[in-house]
Amino acid sequence: MNIGIIGAGNIGATLTRRLSALGHNVSVANSRGPETLRGLAEETGAKAVPVREAAHAGEVVVVTIPLGHVPDLPKGLFADVPDSVVVVDTCNYYPQRDGRIDDILAGTTESQWVERQIQRPVVKAFNNIRAQHLTERGRPAGSPNRIALPVAGDDGHAKQIVMRLVDELGFDAVDAGPLSQSWRQQPGTPVYTTDQDTEGVRRALREATKERRPEFRVA
Repeated sequence: MNIGIIGAGNIGATLTRRLSALGHNVSVANSRGPETLRGLAEETGAKAVPVREAAHAGEVVVVTIPLGHVPDLPKGLFADVPDSVVVVDTCNYYPQRDGRIDDILAGTTESQWVERQIQRPVVKAFNNIRAQHLTERGRPAGSPNRIALPVAGDDGHAKQIVMRLVDELGFDAVDAGPLSQSWRQQPGTPVYTTDQDTEGVRRALREATKERRPEFRVA
């Protein structure tokens, strides 16, 4: 599969490494330009490209940058990207880093807010696991205590594509419902960075509440 990755931080670089190792053709971009990704490209075999090229790279595009920088992406980035291309959002809102975003604080889920900024439907995934664990803790299907990851979105076909990638990476995928319910996997919820199996993830999603823990609130 041809996959574009926009962002080369902890999760972006990890997905670049893992997906390239699985045989996918990965194009990776960041805000500082392809020349700053030369080392990652040489290590993985991925192609370092400008952001617009990554957005047009293939069947799946992953947006994995600090949430507060999403409005800084090039305007109309996905305007002429085919509707069949699945856009994955891994972004999390950390007020201390991202500043005050009133719509999110008023109840808009992080990924619904991202959709509005990029004017493109997204699937929420890969936001609740630590990058190191995404690197090290994948297991073959059927392994005992295999970690599960929630995947939320409004397009069932798009979700299925992302869920297959989750499985390839060594994790069980749990359908977490529509994007309006993706708040259940945001920072501070029971499923966030807790490395649970399928039943544990389902239980954690059910037990989530919308009240943000103090460390995830605006002071």
